[in-house]
Amino acid sequence: MAEDQYGKQDPQDQYRTPESQDSDKIPHPGRTADMDDKPDHGEDSYRGSGRLTGKRAIITGGDSGIGRAVAIAFAREGADVLLSYLPEEEDDARDTAQLVEKAGRRAVTVPGDIRDESHCAAIIERAVADLGGIDILVNNAAYQMAQDGGIADITTEQFDRVMKTNLYAMFWLSKGAVPHMRAGSTIINTASIQAYQSSPNLLDYATTKAGIIAFTKALAAGVAEQGIRVNAVAPGPIWTPLIPATMPDAKVESFGADTPMGRAGQPAELAPAYVFFASQESSYVSGEVLGVTGGKPLA
Repeated sequence: MAEDQYGKQDPQDQYRTPESQDSDKIPHPGRTADMDDKPDHGEDSYRGSGRLTGKRAIITGGDSGIGRAVAIAFAREGADVLLSYLPEEEDDARDTAQLVEKAGRRAVTVPGDIRDESHCAAIIERAVADLGGIDILVNNAAYQMAQDGGIADITTEQFDRVMKTNLYAMFWLSKGAVPHMRAGSTIINTASIQAYQSSPNLLDYATTKAGIIAFTKALAAGVAEQGIRVNAVAPGPIWTPLIPATMPDAKVESFGADTPMGRAGQPAELAPAYVFFASQESSYVSGEVLGVTGGKPLA
């Protein structure tokens, strides 16, 4: 990490390039413990300032990666958190819950598959029952599986899984959460640079991310009169367990190298964007997309 006498850091050198990872050793959905080079979620760096005191948040995909970084940041800003995740991610979710509790906030863990509409309803019910309400919904969980052959190699089964995880669940959860949200509540969706610069080997994933942006803008306009804001964060290449679990080794080795910063981003570098959208600091911002891409343009 390059730092001068004034404590300023060169963003190009703030994090080194992640070490190569044999993706065969990490089955989907990927566990942090299996990674040779662990991501930085802000465990040692994020400092809260009470911007979310008393808030109650749902974070899907909250066990690891971006979701874990957001959970840590939200808790240190004063929010209680419900973590939604797949059952096979239990170890990661337990670690994240402990980090939330260490910050003095409540963590509710709800394993299950958000491709099931009834499970999405159960997540909303648990948040209302265990946290007392919903102030923030972070639709972050996603599925991708790179296919070098592009559309020829994408099966109907995979296409359906990507659509259900990335789009249907967002719809079900948002529809369920809005009736429980008061004025001042927020919904934050995780989009992607793939919505703008789509890769052929991620055709189905990129399609859903473009859909998330359209959904964000339409929902923002639809719930503005209720005092609810809806925004999206569009990450670039971020180092999480999903990357070595779903991408070919050659892609993993060069992951993030094509950004102006010359490196992959870390989950800790995403969390402040979610805090901004969740807090009153962004009270006049809705229907917007904030790119965190290492300098790659969204458009």
